[in-house]
Order: sequence, then C-alpha cells, then structure tokens
Amino acid sequence: MSSPHFFWIAANRYGAQLPPVDLALDEPNGLLAAHGDLAPATLLAAYRAGVFPWYSAGQPILWWSPDPREVLVPAAFHVSRSLARTLRRGHFQVTADRDFDAVMRACATPRHADDGTWITAEMIDAYGALHRLGHAHSFECWQDGRLVGGMYGVAIGRVFYGESMFSRVTDASKVALATACRWLAGWGYELFDCQVESEHLASLGARTMPRAEFVVALSTLCGQEPAESAWREYEEPAAT
Repeated sequence: MSSPHFFWIAANRYGAQLPPVDLALDEPNGLLAAHGDLAPATLLAAYRAGVFPWYSAGQPILWWSPDPREVLVPAAFHVSRSLARTLRRGHFQVTADRDFDAVMRACATPRHADDGTWITAEMIDAYGALHRLGHAHSFECWQDGRLVGGMYGVAIGRVFYGESMFSRVTDASKVALATACRWLAGWGYELFDCQVESEHLASLGARTMPRAEFVVALSTLCGQEPAESAWREYEEPAAT
C-alpha cells in the first residue's frame, strides 16, 4: 500500500536521503518527493534506489519511482525486419560519448512549437557533470557527418538508465537504441531502465517489471562491474 503522504526534502540539502520507494504515491504513479538537489552523489544514490528526477521549469525537483517499471534486457532487444534492413544498409554511423552535450541539447528541444521540455538548464548542467565523472553516457547517430539522432542515460554497475532520445530523420533513434543495446549486451549490461510504459518501447522488446522486483535487481546489478571494454571499445556498424 502506498502512503498518502508526500515528502518534501529541504532545498539544496546536499546528500539528503530520499524516502523508501514503496512510499511513492499511486496517483500520480510513482511521485515520491520534491526539492533536494541534483548533485552527482544525490543522483547516483537516487538511481541506485530506483528513483529519478523529472520536472518542468518553474517546478521544484520532483523525484519518481513508478510501479511497474518498464525495462529492456539489452540482449533481448527486438529488431524488426524493417529495422534490420535499415541497419544492413549502413546509412548511419553510431558512436558512444562523442558529443554528450549535443545529444542532451537535442533531447531538450521541444518536439512541437507549443511544447515545453523537462530537460531544463539545471538538468543539462547536472547530467553534464555526471558525464564528466564517467557516469552519464550518450549514443550518437550520424548521417553524412550530421547528428541526426541519439540518446543518453546513466550507467551504474550493469544497469543502464535510459533518460531521453531524439530523432531528426526516420529511424535514427531506433538505430541508436538498437546499436546501444548490442554494445551494452557485449559489455555485460543486463538491464536497461526505460522508466515508464510505452507501446513503442514494448514493440522493441521492453516489458514491465514490478517495482519491488526492479529494486531487488538493482541491489545486485548496481554492485557488479561491466566488462573492462565498456565505453572504451565498440564496433561501428559496417556499411554495405
């Protein structure tokens, strides 16, 4: 049973501990607490506990842990026939950590003129700091030297927490995600957190996992090291 209470953390209280995830609200699903800070240590502790920040400009920092959780097993990513054809054509080049800042800025760009964005300047600064510390990573999808798609997230142990993706041409984000899952599987990552359910992710092999099961998985996988080659060695898709 979820608690009817909502937790407020003292603003800028660095290192403040978040409440247990089983106290998150049912409606809205997973809302756990507000305020606090986005310091690297705070973010890493939150991700290890199954919590992530998500809020809009003008709001306090909001912390979420939805139930159930949408997850992918990198090795089980579903490549459709059409996506397989796109990958075989080799029209895209995929890289890792070549331009993290550009990927975040692209993800922050509203999809439509009247849309806002939850990737605020504060979030860009916070995840940029995580990237410089080696905890946040990006995958870039290029076409003719132009950045046309990509995604970013946080890596802890053998878990990759996907945060956002973007696409400027058809299939660019799918190619980035498919390649990312292939590389992550090769590096020993066992869980890709997608946060919330979507039909699009389900079509690619994602499934829901009860929050309690997800947290137990994190307690094991976050303490295990990926392969030594992680984020250092990866194979570019071969052009055909």
